[in-house]
Amino acid sequence: MASLYSRLTALDGKGYGAYKSLVGRYDLGRMTLAIDRVQSDPYAPPSKMHVELPNPAPDFHPVPVCDQVARAVARAFRGHRDISIDSPGQEVLPTASCVDRNGTLHIRFFVQLPARGRRILGRAAAHLICDDLPDALEDAFEGFDPTAAVQLYNQQERMRAALGENVAFIADGAILPRATGTSPLPLTGAVPFRSPESLRTNIAGVTGMGIPRGVTVIVGGGFHGKSTLLNALSLGVYNHTLADGREYAVTNPTAVHVRAEDGRAVAGVDISEFISSLPTGADTTHFTTANASGSTSQAASVMEALEACAEVLLIDEDTSATNFMIRDARMKKLVTAEPITPLVDRVRALWRDHGVSTVIVAGGSSAFIDVADTVIAMENYEPRDATAAAKELAEPVDEQAPFVLPKPRIVAVLKTQHGKRKKQPQAKDAGTIRHGKENVDISAVEQVVSRSQTAGIARALGWVEDHVDGRTPLTQLAEDATAATSALIHGDDHPGALVMPRPLEVAFALSRHRGLKV
Repeated sequence: MASLYSRLTALDGKGYGAYKSLVGRYDLGRMTLAIDRVQSDPYAPPSKMHVELPNPAPDFHPVPVCDQVARAVARAFRGHRDISIDSPGQEVLPTASCVDRNGTLHIRFFVQLPARGRRILGRAAAHLICDDLPDALEDAFEGFDPTAAVQLYNQQERMRAALGENVAFIADGAILPRATGTSPLPLTGAVPFRSPESLRTNIAGVTGMGIPRGVTVIVGGGFHGKSTLLNALSLGVYNHTLADGREYAVTNPTAVHVRAEDGRAVAGVDISEFISSLPTGADTTHFTTANASGSTSQAASVMEALEACAEVLLIDEDTSATNFMIRDARMKKLVTAEPITPLVDRVRALWRDHGVSTVIVAGGSSAFIDVADTVIAMENYEPRDATAAAKELAEPVDEQAPFVLPKPRIVAVLKTQHGKRKKQPQAKDAGTIRHGKENVDISAVEQVVSRSQTAGIARALGWVEDHVDGRTPLTQLAEDATAATSALIHGDDHPGALVMPRPLEVAFALSRHRGLKV
């Protein structure tokens, strides 16, 4: 450490570019510091560094251990404006902030190297890196014990694996409402979840409400918790951290939250199960558009989810195209030239023929009651089994025609316009990826949880751009690109702020790319 301190102080007053001479590895005693990349000037993105030290819990699952380390380091860095780490959110996911490499933790962070104008403040840098940084890391590991977090993670994994004939499970006592519409934190004073007796089950030793496979409809008045329940199911594909409230809300890991998305791009999707004979003459077995309507966008998103082997669809009528969802008898008589076959007329065939379950929030139409296996009524955030009452109101429906799943799409091209120099795709925010001169809008891909996860998807898109061969299906490219992103996160280099996505979200980002040709 003394040699690094001396090198930093010796740079005092020199031009900012002299910091680049520091790239390398340094012994800090209990840990090794690696300066991976030095920013080009004081106004550029901060420098990338990491420390290496023995994993204090080598026998535990590395994902929750690394998650807890990243959280502890983020807390320790508070108050140090020039040192930061990409802090995990409420979900527990593999992150580039901390990885285990053969029993050694690599903790990756960012440092804004101090300057006055464009001149190095060497003594300030020495104090920051040789005093503040080691002290903060020592504080992070003071009393560090990931046992409870690891036990919770393992329990969530066991529960998800034990869902069996259920698509999801919500434990008694769960807190589903969030503090605000934009906050992922639990709402203080919220009503704890309690399962109706008829739906109560025990999964891996935890008691709560199971949502059976098949067609489930969630009903209830406005502001009574329907969408809150659906959102918990949507994010139940991920494990959650301690005290989140949704720790024991788990969902089939292939579940996809689908919505309408006016204006999205669609490339070669077979939407003929829902839409045929468009007035424009467009081929709905290979539907392509740069500006989809509400109904065509939602039909495309459903078929893309099925192409990616989703076993559960999650749909909220509030974010759906009405004409995609339902069409009543009087409208059928009034408008005979209708190209849309609504979801209500296909959802049972999807379950009957392929075992794909659907969970639908319906507050304004009773149409889905006629095709439901289970009906859950939400009243003041408390669920009630309304299946029996709903069946008394249900009207008979015709047998639905066989549902034909989409064939895999083969990616022919993924192109974008680059400037003079090709750049990796970047996350502008949680809902937008900048790829060359193209903005890929994934704001309607509901299960993306952070900008860092979007950055992981962006890296996957960059991998796909380099590996399109005209023979590989889109979903296989998404799987391979996700594996490449995992290798990047766990590799030697500091990749920046990245969180692992599912292959599903990578596939959906590809499908929204306006440079995609299939």
